Amino acid sequence: MSSFTLNVVLYQPEIPQNTGNIARTCAAVGAKLHLIKPLGFSVKDRHLKRAGLDYWHMVDIFYYDDLTDFFEKNKGKNLKIITKKASKSYDKIDFTGEIFLIFGKETTGLPENILKDNWNQCYRIPMKEDARSLNLSNAVAILLYEACRQKGFDKLQLRGSKEFE
Repeated sequence: MSSFTLNVVLYQPEIPQNTGNIARTCAAVGAKLHLIKPLGFSVKDRHLKRAGLDYWHMVDIFYYDDLTDFFEKNKGKNLKIITKKASKSYDKIDFTGEIFLIFGKETTGLPENILKDNWNQCYRIPMKEDARSLNLSNAVAILLYEACRQKGFDKLQLRGSKEFE
């Protein structure tokens, strides 16, 4: 399998349980987590810790003061923006190399100018027309596991317990 590195970028996440669940999923697949401030909670929040349980030490976490800080520090990177406003489906993403999956905040998503300036890199998760959106942690999980599936679940344990075989 060709090599790939996954990065999850959360723009101003608001719900600690979502971020904790996302950190746990990042730990499970070996993805890095990038958090763009301001955050809607303290990283010491008990709900955040509880949702991530004992996985925090398994995740590389990076913090940015704002979107400008993130874009300056990640110039030239392969960015994929996940938004319900996009017209292309996430299954069209080529997960080769280092990929940054960018997700907006739970209530308002990403600023319109970011979408307009990067429209060719915007993708969506297909859903019924009358569905407003998916839960952020579920959306992240869908994208991370699609990337892993496309790469044959490289470096992930594919077998469970032999006890039941």
